[in-house]
Amino acid sequence: MNEKTLQYPVGKFRAPDSISPEDRARYIETIAAAPAGMRDAVCAGSIQQLDTPYREGGWTVRQVIHHVPESHMNAYIRFKLALTETDPVVKPYDEAAWAKLNDISVTPIETSLTLLEALHQRWVILMRGMSEEDWKKKYIHPEYGRSQTLEYTLALYAWHCDHHIGHVKSVIG
Repeated sequence: MNEKTLQYPVGKFRAPDSISPEDRARYIETIAAAPAGMRDAVCAGSIQQLDTPYREGGWTVRQVIHHVPESHMNAYIRFKLALTETDPVVKPYDEAAWAKLNDISVTPIETSLTLLEALHQRWVILMRGMSEEDWKKKYIHPEYGRSQTLEYTLALYAWHCDHHIGHVKSVIG
């Protein structure tokens, strides 16, 4: 595999021009299926593979597995903020710094796999109950200097699920 494929195993995220209710349903299903997909991808591997980076200079499988629920917790909170406030400004975080914290190396991956399952269950329930109007609600991401709708965020995180499952499969697959 070339470097670009290793970095973006499902391609770079491309925001859709528009998102239909059918697109949203498909994205929600991707998010609903992601915990099982991540578990299946990692269960085929060995302990040694957990500490193997998916590419030179990239994160290890262990770091990816712990990163996904951390990232998705932030997304879930952003959804809740946008649904309950008017154009809230969200807090960015340094995901690369988080990946280097000591809990990443000592927490069993099962903890993050279980966390991902529970988090996605709640998030999917929330999303399935959202109205057409809710999907247009926005939050402001100061790192990008613009507001993002919840339907854009849904598409982004559906891609994010496949993106990181692809990373794990590139090492373990």
